[in-house]
Amino acid sequence: MPNSRDLSISSAPCHPPRESFAGRLQWRPSRLLCVALVVMGLLAGLSAVLSEMPLAWSIPLALLAAGEGVRQARRELARPVRWLVVGTDPGPTMDGQPISELTVQWRGPLAFLRFRDAGGRWRRLAWWPDTLNSRNRRELRLAVPLQANP
Repeated sequence: MPNSRDLSISSAPCHPPRESFAGRLQWRPSRLLCVALVVMGLLAGLSAVLSEMPLAWSIPLALLAAGEGVRQARRELARPVRWLVVGTDPGPTMDGQPISELTVQWRGPLAFLRFRDAGGRWRRLAWWPDTLNSRNRRELRLAVPLQANP
């Protein structure tokens, strides 16, 4: 029809996807995880006290469970900061050392990184929402292709 106007006056620009992406991401211990470890230790101790176990056994067990939660949290906080570099020419590196078989699995806002270090040992890191902001989460998604869940 000569008098009808176009349904779409303008369209959004279409850009090709990036061929390669070089990104440097920091991993650090999660304070949220440390709080969860302490709370789980306290709840485990509380459950031991509230069980039908004799108090002579439940009180030491409760103290042991709470202490283990605190120990695990302190151990997590003592882990060193790590730097992941992906998309560079020689390949991905962790703290300047080459790594291989890099995979990232996503569980909602959590990112689980698995890789082999220079010595051939498997290593794992997890980014929690308090350690990986939305910008860095997007960079990680662009840098490492989506992996199928085993």
